[in-house]
Amino acid sequence: MSSITATATATATATTAKTDYSTAASSVIDFLSLVEQLKRTKRTGWINNGIQSPESIADHMYRMGIMAMLIEDSSLDRTRCIKMAIVHDLAEALVGDITPFDGVSKERKREMEEQGMKQLVETLGSSAQALEIESLWREYEDDATMESHLVHDLDKCEMIQQAMEYEKSDAKELESFFASTRGIFRHPQVQAWVDEIYRRRRSAN
Repeated sequence: MSSITATATATATATTAKTDYSTAASSVIDFLSLVEQLKRTKRTGWINNGIQSPESIADHMYRMGIMAMLIEDSSLDRTRCIKMAIVHDLAEALVGDITPFDGVSKERKREMEEQGMKQLVETLGSSAQALEIESLWREYEDDATMESHLVHDLDKCEMIQQAMEYEKSDAKELESFFASTRGIFRHPQVQAWVDEIYRRRRSAN
């Protein structure tokens, strides 16, 4: 192949790639605009308990992602755990943070979140990336793999750490958050973190 032909081929390929990116860009920006709601939506449990500056759903998911990075367990797909942590509440961008105290059944909550996830996937044009996000979300919801077990542990561990921090910053008594999670942790490393949270909480009282 001559240098002129090679250059023309490379230019055509680059142009095609640029065109493809441009076509997908609109869907991605639409999707990211929906996801932005996770940054604005405050976690309902903290609002209901009078926390002055409650964390958003995105705040909660971010720290869970960091927690997943700190897991030392070669039997787990850590990358999958990190991804699952940052998408597990994604449907809440459309349905909000529904708690057990909101009068919505588990079945209805799942149905609403299914519809929300469907809309998010469709917004991305059912791309491979969208289907990966959906698959991770379903894996978390089904809680049938070791990775999903871990992420469920991280979800509750992050919550009680936040509760401990709010007890200190807002001078609140948030025992209900601790009571709802006692005895549920399955991963030994997460259990060690939980034990340390309890130790620090006792020391503060």
